[in-house]
Amino acid sequence: MKRNGALYHLMALIAVIFWGLTFISTKVLIINGLNPVEIFLIRFSIAYVVALLFSHSKLKADSVREEAMMLAAGVTGGSFYYVVENSALEYTFASNVSLIICCAPIFTILLGKYIFKDKVKSYVWIGSILAFWGVGVVILSSTGEYGINPIGDFLTLLAALSWAIYSLLLKKLTPKYGDMFITRKVFGYGVLTGLIFYFVLPYDNMIAVDNLLSVIGNLLFLSLGASFLCYYLWNNAIRHLGAERTSNYIYLNPLITIIASCLILAEPFSAIMALGTALIIGGVILSTR
Repeated sequence: MKRNGALYHLMALIAVIFWGLTFISTKVLIINGLNPVEIFLIRFSIAYVVALLFSHSKLKADSVREEAMMLAAGVTGGSFYYVVENSALEYTFASNVSLIICCAPIFTILLGKYIFKDKVKSYVWIGSILAFWGVGVVILSSTGEYGINPIGDFLTLLAALSWAIYSLLLKKLTPKYGDMFITRKVFGYGVLTGLIFYFVLPYDNMIAVDNLLSVIGNLLFLSLGASFLCYYLWNNAIRHLGAERTSNYIYLNPLITIIASCLILAEPFSAIMALGTALIIGGVILSTR
């Protein structure tokens, strides 16, 4: 690893730590009256305004093709990804979603290899597979709720594929555009396309909020931390580490969620979970070195 390469690994790690905690914040907001699309629109809207403060001198990409790629990034890394992932939870177990969504790094490697002709070293494949096994061990040992559900599992696969496409789009955009500019465009197009889902999906589109202080706090965490900060860090990591290596940090996401549950909710942490944790960490270290 290059001396300054540690910084970009740290950026990816910070991003997945924040993302691993978003499940708790999202659940709190849903309990207090917001639906998943409303949560997405609010968090991305706030993040867009903040990003605009840092990146406002240049509003459009240099070509129609690259602007279309920005739009595609806003859909695959924003509106479509979140709506499909949240919709999957209505049809299948959360453990299924947590496991299947970790196919994203594998999809990233496959798409990069066969579409963009990227060269993927064998240790990246080995590390990715080890980490995926570890995710399976951790998730299935932490809950007895799992099983095949064609609709929900297929939606989750679509979400994983969507995130893989987003990561590879960033790989094409980062050589030409700054990270803050790309981040702002992703938020902007995410909000615009998210409005379509908001009016089309069968939610009660009337925000009725309980426990206002809790709602505001969790929305600020999701918008400023998990969106603005984490997307900027993630985009920066992909610029320097590549989409394939960076994507393998996603394997840490469910692990962080479960560890947070153990610490915050006092849920048990078993020996088999420790084994899964070792596989995840070892696999991530191997695939990102």
